[in-house]
Amino acid sequence: MSTEAMSTEEIRAFVLTSLSAMNYDITDVDDDTLLGPAGADLESLSLAELGVRVEERFGVRFEDDEAELLGTMTVGEFGAAVAARIRSASAAGH
Repeated sequence: MSTEAMSTEEIRAFVLTSLSAMNYDITDVDDDTLLGPAGADLESLSLAELGVRVEERFGVRFEDDEAELLGTMTVGEFGAAVAARIRSASAAGH
């Protein structure tokens, strides 16, 4: 398994664990589930909390105005976006 695939899977697992800790039912949540109201049903404050949790765990930054955008992403898209930010931060640090 590639490092990128492991990172994406680790991010996905962290997102699901975070959603569960935030009292969301993750029973039917998969990579194609939208994070926002049409899917996992996260509202803006919950999206912001998820963003903060990911920032603290993976060291990536989301701007305040990006919280609403997160609601239009699927779990898989969000994981890929976080992985891309991690790669970008790693490349900038070298």
